[in-house]
Amino acid sequence: MRRVALALVLLPALRLGAQRTRPADPSAGLIASIDARAAHYTDVEQQIWRFAEVGYQEVQSSALLQKELVAAGFAVKSGVAGIPTAFVAEYGSGKPVIGILGEFDALPGLSQDSVPVQRPLVAGAAGHGCGHHLLGTASLASAVALKEWMIANRIPGTLRFYGTPAEEGGAGKVYMVRDGLFDDVDAVIAWHPGDRNGVMGISSLANISGKFRFHGISAHAAGAPDVGRSALDAVEAMDAMVNLMREHVPQETRIHYVITNGGRAPNVVPDFAEVYYVVRHPDMRTLDQIWGRVTDAAKGAALGTGTTYDLAITGAVYNLLVNQTLAKVQQRALERVGGYRYTDAERSFAETLRAALPATSVPLESVQQVQPLAFAPGAMSASTDVGDVSWRVPTVQMDAATWVPGTPAHSWQAVAAGGMSIGSRGMLVAAKTMAITGAELFTSPATLAAAKAELDASRGPSFAYRTRLGTQKPALDYRK
Repeated sequence: MRRVALALVLLPALRLGAQRTRPADPSAGLIASIDARAAHYTDVEQQIWRFAEVGYQEVQSSALLQKELVAAGFAVKSGVAGIPTAFVAEYGSGKPVIGILGEFDALPGLSQDSVPVQRPLVAGAAGHGCGHHLLGTASLASAVALKEWMIANRIPGTLRFYGTPAEEGGAGKVYMVRDGLFDDVDAVIAWHPGDRNGVMGISSLANISGKFRFHGISAHAAGAPDVGRSALDAVEAMDAMVNLMREHVPQETRIHYVITNGGRAPNVVPDFAEVYYVVRHPDMRTLDQIWGRVTDAAKGAALGTGTTYDLAITGAVYNLLVNQTLAKVQQRALERVGGYRYTDAERSFAETLRAALPATSVPLESVQQVQPLAFAPGAMSASTDVGDVSWRVPTVQMDAATWVPGTPAHSWQAVAAGGMSIGSRGMLVAAKTMAITGAELFTSPATLAAAKAELDASRGPSFAYRTRLGTQKPALDYRK
């Protein structure tokens, strides 16, 4: 009995001792670690901002991030999933495996100086209108800080940085998911530039994109028009049928296209023409049906114009599957970090830039705040290849205020803010939040188990991941 009594007395002390061996709240240390290198990370993101390389052509941007990770002690494997600019950087071993996503592709035609009035650096050149120079760099900063924290506190597990090219329409992550690079991952942490600070509690739109290439017969448009079979006629016939179809698709559907090649001279019947389509819907199964109808329009156009066609699928992504368990963890981390206040110079920049934006009720002071976490049905009006990752692994994503409030993505205003201190300060908010999120996941097996159980319930018992890209190789030339 005395031994039992002694054990009961010692048990609370033993538990207290076990608690003491667990790392203290790492938030302050992780924030300080990132702040200490803030100037360096700003230099990195500004280099990528100036490179402004489009999807699958991000040679310098990818190389710079890989160089930084190697210098920080990560083992880097480049050229993964058949993509020259894709890579995986890893530190540690064993479970859990926590992944951080980093993007770095720019958008064509959005070159812009870091000034609050429209002024391209190089007319017609690319620019970071979606802030992916900040995205990849913040993910780098969070990974380096987490790795140092793991070493200092002897935290077991594997930390991975995924260098993911061509998010803008090239579906880079889809090929990485398809090749099994996420198969052993327990959770993935992501973020995106935006005009406010908040954790995403809403899904995105699934999409399928592709280039319909029509082939006809060239002829003199005046001398022998009866001999010709116009590929451009086929493109225009297809577009007409798809535009008529808009009345007869679910209202959440979005269909976009651009004629990328319509011939070269009006007096020559074009023997080649190409139209580039993107179709979106919140549910991949419904999207499959709509895309099938778009493809039928191409078949009908070819038949009716005496031409042939082939289709090059350039991308296909799932909608984002929100994981509420992880979202709550990231929300707590974001609230610890908080927003930031504009300097006088930043406020002046923001006020001038807002004069070129549509009227908005979002105040400039919103960059100081953290939006409440809210889970909503439906989907935001955008797509991302993070969606495929989220159907394979529990995934969480936040936004940070790297743009002036009211700024739309894919705009020169986004490029301008991303090229000056507003962008870099918002980037640091994201880096700190992701690092704190990662630290909690490394030390909370119960959270990871709950996130996995939620993923399984959300997908349903019969779900099996299948990409609409099939077995095709990455469309490395889709921006050419």
